[in-house]
Amino acid sequence: MEIKIHASFLPHTDPEASVAFYRDILGFEVRTDVGYGGMRWVTVGPAGQPDTSIVLCPPFADPGVTEDERRTIGEMMAKGTYATVVLQTDDIDGLFERLQATDAEVIQEPMDQPYGIRDCAFRDPAGNHIRINQAS
Repeated sequence: MEIKIHASFLPHTDPEASVAFYRDILGFEVRTDVGYGGMRWVTVGPAGQPDTSIVLCPPFADPGVTEDERRTIGEMMAKGTYATVVLQTDDIDGLFERLQATDAEVIQEPMDQPYGIRDCAFRDPAGNHIRINQAS
């Protein structure tokens, strides 16, 4: 039996800004862009890896989310503590330079971590924490 991660979900507050970040800055391809009820779900993923995707979704689409939960989610997104994804590249310094040349918010410049990896971190337009590791 084989189990793979097919898709992860990250909230967005502005689908156009999120698409521009993931497509134009990170180089992901847009796989689907679905609208429903005034909301959009955009699936992106790295070119050449069709089995791995990130779905950029409206944070309040679940009708079971209460007003208090909506407020908490909004506050956490604004602080960058609601959602995280870890990506990997073979050129962390080159990717960092490309990201730094945009208006992406830098959380951490590339550095060697005591647990054996080199990484950096940014926030996407919705405030999601994007951590990027250097491939070994």
